[in-house]
Amino acid sequence: MNLPHLFAPPSPAFPTRRDFLRRAGNGFGSLALTSLLAQEGLMRSQSASAAAPVANAMAARPTHFASKVKSVIWLFMNGGPSQVDTWDYKPELAKRDGQELEGFDKNTGFFTANVGPMMKSPFKFAQHGQSGAWVSEIFPNMARHVDKMAFLYSCWTDSNNHSPALFKINTGFARMGFPCVGSWVTYGLGCESQNLPAFVVMYDTLGRGIPKGHAQNWGAGFLPGIFQGTALKAQGAPIDDLYRDATMTDAQQRSQLDLLAKLNRRKLDQTPWESELAARIESFELAYRMQMAAPDALDLAKETDTTHKMYGLDNPKATHFAKQCLMARRLVERGVRFVQIYSGGMENELSWDGHANIDKNHTGFAAETDQPIAGLLQDLAERGLLESTLVIWGGEFGRLPLVQKGGTGRDHNPHAFTVWLAGGGVKGGTLYGATDEIGHKAVEDRVSVHDLHATILHLLGLDHKRLTYRSNGRDFRLTDVYGNVVEAVVA
Repeated sequence: MNLPHLFAPPSPAFPTRRDFLRRAGNGFGSLALTSLLAQEGLMRSQSASAAAPVANAMAARPTHFASKVKSVIWLFMNGGPSQVDTWDYKPELAKRDGQELEGFDKNTGFFTANVGPMMKSPFKFAQHGQSGAWVSEIFPNMARHVDKMAFLYSCWTDSNNHSPALFKINTGFARMGFPCVGSWVTYGLGCESQNLPAFVVMYDTLGRGIPKGHAQNWGAGFLPGIFQGTALKAQGAPIDDLYRDATMTDAQQRSQLDLLAKLNRRKLDQTPWESELAARIESFELAYRMQMAAPDALDLAKETDTTHKMYGLDNPKATHFAKQCLMARRLVERGVRFVQIYSGGMENELSWDGHANIDKNHTGFAAETDQPIAGLLQDLAERGLLESTLVIWGGEFGRLPLVQKGGTGRDHNPHAFTVWLAGGGVKGGTLYGATDEIGHKAVEDRVSVHDLHATILHLLGLDHKRLTYRSNGRDFRLTDVYGNVVEAVVA
């Protein structure tokens, strides 16, 4: 069948279907299309739900209520550190070593066919500080700072698998596609520095990979792309193309960017709902400004030998994580809002995921992180930055008080894990919540992931119920429709 009209060129009067709808019938076709797109959540107006003007997308914004905290450093122990081998001392577990746990649900962990009896911790515990907090022997340096920390012993989550548990602790949802905590914080507060990324992520530098779920863990989800985390490269230059081509002058580069911005803004004026384009425009400008600010911020050679030793840069086991902790301090003192550092790589023995041998696994990762974290807390305190910085330590879940058959390790445990907070707005020396006598389940003052997120936002001066973003016809928030602030840890 010959249908030449189907392949005819478009009319010069209506080069596109949208032009036809816009011009035919006095534009009523375009109005109908706009209404249909709005109903499907595919079109945004230039309202509060749309991206802020490009030039001010990351401008510092006021808090909902007064707070001294200006920045966050989240020390993420990737893989799931064992609460009963780190901070949650359970002498009863030692008494019942080798006994079966009656009534245990074998589906609690990930390896359901490898459930063994109860296993005591291979580590000794001792009390420290005025608070009397119990600390495992693997953390001799952090033990000196327990009175700065508020321990949440009764945290729990709802997934026993790494990827969904990582998404849950990072975004509040156990599936991908949602903004992470760092994105929500920078969306709500902006950034005090306009020359550095507001949200920076650092992951394992020893070739052990990145967390499961990859960049989704620091993604912006449905928030404008400008709020996603900037990941520093593990090897080589931390940021690609940080330095201008030697053959180009500053004036030439500025002219290029001005032309590019002019063309992009022309397109953005026609499609103001395209937040990704707005983010791309700002990313070019930020990259230009970073060429001056970032090299200085990331230059650890400007620190004294005393500071290097405080963090453990001279300790071969801890050098890589020490560099990241020191870099985090340099970033927050320059106005970066949120820094997240991952200890450990992809899974199993490459991270805190101690399935085979909890002694070897946790001893190794503690040796990498203990001195750098203690150095960070000491350095922040000495510089007067601790009161304006919230430091968080924790992983995506805990571990079972049972041995995993075939080794001397522990399987995943979503029912109980420990998180500690330190710094601005935190009541140091607080010991909150409790697990049962063997550390299996959180039983007293249970803290959900939503409660943890609500508390983090509160310490930053943000009301988790008021920090919302409209997407697909619904106002979303980090804590979904849940969450209560843990008032006991708030100073």
